[in-house]
Amino acid sequence: MTNAKQISIIGMPMDLGQGRRGVDMGPSAIRYASLKKLIEELALEVEDLGNIDVAEAESVSIGQDHLKYLEPVAEASEKLANTVAETLKRKRFPLILGGDHSIAIGTLAGVASIYQNIGLIWYDAHGDLNTSDTSPSGNIHGMPLAASLGIGHSRLVNLLNFAPKVKPENTVLVGVRSLDPGERELIRQLGIHVFSMHEIDRRGMATVMEEAINIATNGTDGVHLSLDLDALDPIYCPGVGTPVPGGVTFRETHLALEMLAESDSVVSAEFVEVNPILDRENRTAEVAVSLISSLFGKKIL
Repeated sequence: MTNAKQISIIGMPMDLGQGRRGVDMGPSAIRYASLKKLIEELALEVEDLGNIDVAEAESVSIGQDHLKYLEPVAEASEKLANTVAETLKRKRFPLILGGDHSIAIGTLAGVASIYQNIGLIWYDAHGDLNTSDTSPSGNIHGMPLAASLGIGHSRLVNLLNFAPKVKPENTVLVGVRSLDPGERELIRQLGIHVFSMHEIDRRGMATVMEEAINIATNGTDGVHLSLDLDALDPIYCPGVGTPVPGGVTFRETHLALEMLAESDSVVSAEFVEVNPILDRENRTAEVAVSLISSLFGKKIL
């Protein structure tokens, strides 16, 4: 849970899931922003397991345009899934640093192999619910949630030889403001809970997170947090590959993670899409570290 005393940092320098280079340096940028030091200041024990080995785009085939880099993404995802599962078996909290959001395919496979009934909070500007049939780009970072729900290419869906990894009734999207037509249809079809920016503006983050936590914890063994830094407005996080104006504020996001910490329900977390090439003075990585501190219980008093 989020009061776990032992944290394991796992870097996933994946940039094959999207079209803009540089996000593979995200784990290094987050580490550089004093991640380990700030976690230790919370009286937590932390180890850094280094980075998962990911093929470089120049050394592998792009494959099919509607499923770019399918095989190398799947291979790296398997390595990540196994590392996450081993970390959980050691009773440690896996904190995964991305990399693009395709890494969630591996993260959730690893978590769900240990926690068979996991709840999911997907904090993101996007739905990531595309498949090769609906994706406008063919980039796999727009497909991880669909794959984790058991929908999409079998190579992604059946990672670690089981599917689905999560159930739609325990899956919550928070901060969404950009959906493709196929994603909207899938949300309606599966009945996935979505708290868009409209809901956050109208009802407030506290109410939204209270309901989100209730949904994600209802009958589950724990919650996985998948946080894309593009959920926040680009004014706070300029270093992301697919920025969308009108996002969640810095303070609202801290409140969301503080409430998750208080719920004592989170068993694993990933922070993704930090791209230092697009960033300004490592600001987005510093925001990520600040948010991680809130998730692990940092308070003003």
